Amino acid sequence: MRHQTLDQLHTVAEVRRDPTHPVMDRTQRLERWAELLEQQPNRLLAALAGTEYRSPPERDVMRGEGTPISVAFEDPLLRDEGLKDDSYGQAKSFFELTDNQLHEIVCYCHVGATMQASRAAQSVRYAIGGRGFFAGLRDSLR
Repeated sequence: MRHQTLDQLHTVAEVRRDPTHPVMDRTQRLERWAELLEQQPNRLLAALAGTEYRSPPERDVMRGEGTPISVAFEDPLLRDEGLKDDSYGQAKSFFELTDNQLHEIVCYCHVGATMQASRAAQSVRYAIGGRGFFAGLRDSLR
């Protein structure tokens, strides 16, 4: 018998989750995303430009190579949990985020064209508590 990774098995067979395995809740999914970002804290990630200026249908299909969302989508566990692609709309739905929360994690207006993964991770962690990055930063300075 030859050992293969789950990704290798996906190429030759349909692999299904053990139905007794508990599904991750919102907090667990967000924690996983933050942990993935923290694995390479200095990695430069691309921001999405102008999410707040797009109509909801346009915003939902926004994506980019090397964004914080694409880091989540690279993870087999999050894909197994149901993350279908690396679009803004899919991240908003899968991670159960508001537009304001996701905007603070991925938008250009807060970070410029690129951001360090550690900054994105911090924003994800603030979203776990239902707060935004800047509110959390303000509270940490008090």
